[in-house]
Amino acid sequence: MGRGFRRQAPALALTCVALVAALGGTVYGAAKINGRAIRVKSLPGNRLAPGSIPGNRLKPGAIRGSYLLPGSVTGVQIDTATLGQVPSAVHADNADSARDAETALNAVDAIDAERVNGYSAGCEGPGARLFAGACWESEPSKAAVSAPAAALSCATLGGELPDALALAAFSQQPGIVLAAEEEWSADLATYTSLNSYSVVTVSTAGEVGSALSTAAKRYRCVTPLVG
Repeated sequence: MGRGFRRQAPALALTCVALVAALGGTVYGAAKINGRAIRVKSLPGNRLAPGSIPGNRLKPGAIRGSYLLPGSVTGVQIDTATLGQVPSAVHADNADSARDAETALNAVDAIDAERVNGYSAGCEGPGARLFAGACWESEPSKAAVSAPAAALSCATLGGELPDALALAAFSQQPGIVLAAEEEWSADLATYTSLNSYSVVTVSTAGEVGSALSTAAKRYRCVTPLVG
């Protein structure tokens, strides 16, 4: 038996040497494999471990938007310098303040808006001027009438006489001149008995006074914005 083992020993030794050499070559080859040794498109994406490729190794535009999961890219990863200018908005919904908007829907404060709540708003007539959120007549009435008659005339137009302080403020607007004999306001100065009362008036200089309601004064009406 010893002779048989001695006759097989050289062959067994050669086999062991060949096996060790083969295994060593495999390990050596595996250590030498890197990204340059892999052919382009030879490795499918499902063979990559998640997070194994950092973003700085990807070419710009290599991943299209259709391949991104919803919420996978946040504002932190976006370079705002690459974004173009946002187009001007035609509609502002539920805006607290809409300036120079073509349409302001449900706006609390719409300034210089052509449309409010979907409807156009403005002042009718060439002699109307927008002031304090309403339409004011830029010229006083041609005829002087009593205070009740003036109030009735304005009510017929869908408006009313202005408050005294508002009329005084309106008199300071460019191009506005109150009647020389004062104009009626909607404020009562004193009341004594039936049809016996005085009404607050405003002079050309914006001074506040009063006159009996039966006196004849010129006036101007204030009407709401129309759509």
